[in-house]
Amino acid sequence: MGRFVEGVNRNQATLLPECLEDFIAEDNPVRIVDAFVDELELASLGFDGATPATTGRPSYHPAVLLKLYIYGYLNRVQSSRRLERECQRNVELMWLTGRLATGLQDDSRVPGIRNVCRRFVVICRDLKLFTQAVVAIDGSKFKAVNSRDNNFTPNKIAKRQEQIEQSIQRYLDALETADRTQPVEVETKTERLREKIETLREQMRDLDRAAELLNGLPEKQVSLTDPDSRSMMSQAKGTGVVGYNVQVAVDTKHHLIVTHEVTNVGNDRAQLSPMAKAARDAMGRKKITALADRGYFSALEIKACDDAGIAPLVPKTQTSGAKAEGRFDRADFIYIAKDDQYLCPAGQRAIYRFTSVERETPMALRTYWSSACPKCPLKSQCTPTDYRRIRRWEHETVLEAMQSRLDRRLDAMTIRRRTVEHVFGTLKHWMGSTHFQTRGLGHVAAEISLHVLAYNLKRVIRILGFAKTMRAMKLAGA
Repeated sequence: MGRFVEGVNRNQATLLPECLEDFIAEDNPVRIVDAFVDELELASLGFDGATPATTGRPSYHPAVLLKLYIYGYLNRVQSSRRLERECQRNVELMWLTGRLATGLQDDSRVPGIRNVCRRFVVICRDLKLFTQAVVAIDGSKFKAVNSRDNNFTPNKIAKRQEQIEQSIQRYLDALETADRTQPVEVETKTERLREKIETLREQMRDLDRAAELLNGLPEKQVSLTDPDSRSMMSQAKGTGVVGYNVQVAVDTKHHLIVTHEVTNVGNDRAQLSPMAKAARDAMGRKKITALADRGYFSALEIKACDDAGIAPLVPKTQTSGAKAEGRFDRADFIYIAKDDQYLCPAGQRAIYRFTSVERETPMALRTYWSSACPKCPLKSQCTPTDYRRIRRWEHETVLEAMQSRLDRRLDAMTIRRRTVEHVFGTLKHWMGSTHFQTRGLGHVAAEISLHVLAYNLKRVIRILGFAKTMRAMKLAGA
């Protein structure tokens, strides 16, 4: 082994053994985790075990468990069993936990973990990291601990029952053929066919029970493994996924996650104002700008943001059937505010006729049309009906003001994309090609909070450096 770097003989004893402190470098991020948790008031944050019971077996302090989980998510070790093994062989965890070996789940920590994540955002706000008051909002689908085979809807059940019936009939035909021929060598095959038929009939009975269960549910959807998960479309994969819709609002300057939420609603239509308001409160601002994609476009949500002092920038969805068929789009009609009329492409005025209210949403729509429509030379390019009706929402000026802001900020959607989509890519990379470790909306929300906390902690260390971050953590409880 000459001329190679040689290690220490494992049988060599030392007179004065090294302490754990000697193995942890002064700039090791585990020291920041330790300092951050030590300064938290865990009882006020919702950790029930912060005050020990007077009787019974002593429990682990919540601070030890919280440090353990933050370290695990910082280092992509999310499984509680893997964390328990790491406590027995990882020197950093031995130092962090005081040589305790635990990694078991504890439901009492769920609300506290989410509050710890919010507390770290407050620290970021105190460090003046949210100076631009601009956030990018987006949602992404994350897989749950529930396969697509264990998620049922009426359509899925009907299709599966049809497939099973065809398979049973095919096996019955094969069984009848085998009974007619009756050779000795097909006796084993006959028994196997009967087993397959019985298995399929058992599946039919399971589907019947699932159909009965669906009849009592308003959503007409049920997941057997994780009851809170839902089947939803994933644009990234172009197919359905049984999971949760994770919403985040990310600061556009430092790419820190300002706020987050987990829902089992498959679309983002109703998420704009709740996420924007939560981001505004978390940043401690009266007014902010919120960037979002077309999936968030909702007139009522945009109006709610405007009322709350939030300036949303959301592109309008392209749903015009007239434009798709080669006719004039609504954008071709110019609104004249002083006369409350529309100028059509033929130069005619469409005047106000009446106001109606939509059944689905409480939106008052004003309807306009021109009396010159039936004899208009451009009618074939405008409408197949007698009159081209134009509907205007009573708060249409809010949407027009937002479109004007979008026209002035041509890079808004580019900023949104490079801000928030990178965050989701990072979180899913940390998770790997797998699903959540926990089940149920509350536990999944706590799991995402740990991912968000780990992500923000890494970002702050990169932005401020180790020394300044360490100093901020020590001052967090002051």
